[in-house]
Amino acid sequence: MNRTSRAKLTRNWSWSLPIAAALLLLVAFSHIVDGNASWLLAIAAVLLVGTVFAAVHHAEVVALRVGQPFGSILLALAVTVIEVALIVSIMLSSAQYGAGVARETVFASMMIVLNGVVGLCLLAGGLRYHEQDFQVRGASGAFGVIGTLATLALILPNYTHAAPGPVYSPAQLFFVIFVSLALYSLFLFVQSIRHRDHFLDTVDGSEADHEIAVPGTFETLLSAFLLIVTLVCVILLAELLSSAVKAGVAVAGLPPAFVGVVIATLVLMPEGFSAFRAARANRLQTSLNLALGSALASIGLTIPAVSALSLLLGTPVALGLEAEHIVLLVLTLFAGTLTLAAGRTTVLQGGVHLVIFGAFLTIEAVP
Repeated sequence: MNRTSRAKLTRNWSWSLPIAAALLLLVAFSHIVDGNASWLLAIAAVLLVGTVFAAVHHAEVVALRVGQPFGSILLALAVTVIEVALIVSIMLSSAQYGAGVARETVFASMMIVLNGVVGLCLLAGGLRYHEQDFQVRGASGAFGVIGTLATLALILPNYTHAAPGPVYSPAQLFFVIFVSLALYSLFLFVQSIRHRDHFLDTVDGSEADHEIAVPGTFETLLSAFLLIVTLVCVILLAELLSSAVKAGVAVAGLPPAFVGVVIATLVLMPEGFSAFRAARANRLQTSLNLALGSALASIGLTIPAVSALSLLLGTPVALGLEAEHIVLLVLTLFAGTLTLAAGRTTVLQGGVHLVIFGAFLTIEAVP
């Protein structure tokens, strides 16, 4: 298959999957068939995964046109919209799962990104290139913001007195919303304007990377439109499948918190794959931009969005982590600080993060 044929095939699946999803949603919500039918939910699950990939594909097309680090920012924002939609759909549909689903999903996203994705990228890049370089100023700056927001949003609620932990009082929640949005906005300003050069790759990528053509104006505008369509489809498919996800976790004998792992894994699959490809192409800075940007957007935007909804509806939102999760988060921040301190990585750092990721999965499945 030549390059033109591959591009045509890519365009075909990236618009045909959202159309198929829209038709399925029309059938489900118009009550032409039973919306809880097993065969309908199975098809919806497949289309949800495909539509998530389609959404990120269109975000990547736009990202190629606008360049780095704007492309990484766009991908992170697209993924965060999907994550917020999935969380909100579960919050509104179930009081039992809703109160803690934001905490579990954001924590799972951080563990998957900072340990699973980063560890796999460092391991794959280290195996291929032995050592890889990145810009310490950009990566450590992003990691510092992640650590600050993670502590404020996920650890501090357990130790306040205005409201019994793990819940913030309304005034404290307003503060967390404000500082999260302010610090994330400041980071975007630094990344995209003031110190943009701190987030660019220090070395050229592989030859395969140079084969990627910059899309034209029409293709970029079309992908921008399709990105909006696919995000709407993902939101509605998530609402359709929310009950099935919770039931599946219960049937498997897993704790309710595992719903957050399922949501985070689904949302982060395509972006994790993009980060992996960048690391394999010797573009570790781009890989870290994608990974750290995703974790930062998850906590810097998801927590404020969910907290604002909680205040608006008057429903509680539990943010403080359990003790074992705090240990894993602190270990992740400690290991990440050491990993990003030197500006050069090997397979060893990748192995360390993957071990922490394995511990996270074990604790989630067997608390």
